[in-house]
Amino acid sequence: MENKKNKKPSVTIGIPVLNEQGHIRRVIEGFLGSSYANLVEIFVADGGSTDNTQEIVQKLSKEDSRVKLIDNPDKYQSYGLNRIIDAASGDIFLRADGHCIYAEDFIEKSVEALLKSKSKNAGGTQRYIAKNYTQAGIAMASKSFLGNGGAKYMNENFEGYSDTVFLGCFWLADLKKLGGFSEANHTNEDSEINLRITEELKGKIYISPEIKIWYYPRTNFLKLFKQYYSYGRGRCVTNVLHNGNIPFRSKAPFFFVSLVVLLLLADNIFLNRALGSTYILAALFFLFLFESIRVTIENQNKLVEEIWTSDSRGEPGILITSILAFVSLLVMHVAHFFGFGYQKLKLLFSKKIKW
Repeated sequence: MENKKNKKPSVTIGIPVLNEQGHIRRVIEGFLGSSYANLVEIFVADGGSTDNTQEIVQKLSKEDSRVKLIDNPDKYQSYGLNRIIDAASGDIFLRADGHCIYAEDFIEKSVEALLKSKSKNAGGTQRYIAKNYTQAGIAMASKSFLGNGGAKYMNENFEGYSDTVFLGCFWLADLKKLGGFSEANHTNEDSEINLRITEELKGKIYISPEIKIWYYPRTNFLKLFKQYYSYGRGRCVTNVLHNGNIPFRSKAPFFFVSLVVLLLLADNIFLNRALGSTYILAALFFLFLFESIRVTIENQNKLVEEIWTSDSRGEPGILITSILAFVSLLVMHVAHFFGFGYQKLKLLFSKKIKW
């Protein structure tokens, strides 16, 4: 009989998805091929895909009974994750996304980090992969402090405790004790639950650079705007739920852009440009531009060797990548501002925390 002390904790993988037919087979088959001996189930919560995602998952389920499809009529990730938590039987709940790329030892390293760190959630850092020039620009922008606000999970070399991680490896019992993910959050549910882990369970969040996941950024700036608009809304909800006690980087874009707008209005309407707002705006413009150039030059080798994966196009040069990183930074801040501001006004007038 196997010594129970040497038995690995059982693992449930939870994947909320929507229209992931291009990636979901690769993701699931990668997990099924893991050498981790106690993977008991892979749940896919589908939010109403209109492509072949459900059919692919159902076919994989017939081939391996550990693969299970759950309907998520509420569409959003927090609802899907909670449906998986309700059905899960593993000791550990390992969250995954349907379009990332995972190292072969992703499960092993996640469980190892959770056990060794004695944390309540362990995860990796967000590494980037790009197939087109816009994705490359977004990847570079995200490596800048102006793009990530100093978030530790965005530094792929960081190891230690933090306020949140990318994805996450949890004890299922802790998630049940917390009541699952916040369904008031349609985005930012990951950061929100990590706040509750630290506040209610007095637990720690741990980042290990050995947990390797690669993330595809949005493929164009319209999708990036929609993403960060939604991020802004989600962070506003989290801010209200936690009485303003969230990392400042999560609300910094709203306050920064608000300050710039108020300065421009006051200077041009009331002060006859006495503050020199035009020069301040120009200085900010060049700050973002120079930072985009700096971070691109600093990470050019990484872009060529690790991030860029397109077989049909050569990697973008420093000039084009810098310009795209610059545009990405502007889109991120402006979209976040509008999303946070919209949700703030909605909460103000409705008096209810709802999406």
